[in-house]
Order: sequence, then structure tokens, then C-alpha cells
Amino acid sequence: MKLLVVDDSRMARRLLIGLLRETGFQDADILQGEHGEEGVMLWREHHPDLIFLDLTMPVMDGFKALQAIRAHDLKTPILVVSADVQSRAVSRVMADGADGFIDKSALQNELEGHLRRLGFL
Repeated sequence: MKLLVVDDSRMARRLLIGLLRETGFQDADILQGEHGEEGVMLWREHHPDLIFLDLTMPVMDGFKALQAIRAHDLKTPILVVSADVQSRAVSRVMADGADGFIDKSALQNELEGHLRRLGFL
């Protein structure tokens, strides 16, 4: 299984990857991108089974990366993981095709539920 984690924060990527490993993805190939443009490039090259996408990033933000991926791929689940929990941001990403939104401050509590809902656990 291939997972893609896109976040400009190295610490946030490490935290999410650690939680994924603890949740049952010990053998998964986890790719990492530092900004949306890199995330889109990695998606094109590797076709991951699941994408985790931050919103506030340099070069290309998560909103644009989500739109770029969804323009060509409606099937790959995308979970937005962001500290931007404003209702407008959440509504926008859901309207643009995200499969879920996880507040970074509640990541540990919400991650497993989203993974179960999407059929990964």
C-alpha cells in the first residue's frame, strides 16, 4: 500500500506517519511532499492509495493541490489534515472533493475513525 503525506511541516509529517505506523500501516510505503506542487507530482508518479493533505503550504497550497488531483482522479481518497478549521475552509475542501477533514489538534483522536470509514482499517 502507498500513502502520500503532504505538509510543509516536517514535524507534522513525522507525527502523522508515526500515528499511521501505530494504526496498522507498518509495511506501507509512505511518500512525503513538502508543498502542494510536490504532492501533485508525487501523486502523478506513484498513484498512492490514500492522500493526506495540509492546506497552508508554500509554492502551491492544499486547496489548489486538491483541485489539481481531483481534476484527474475522483477515486483516490484524500483526507485534509489542517489547523485551518474555519468553517469556510472545511466547506471549500469538502466541496472540492476531499473525503474528510481532520483538525490537526485532534489528529490522534480522529485519524482512526476516518481510516475505518474509508475502509482502510
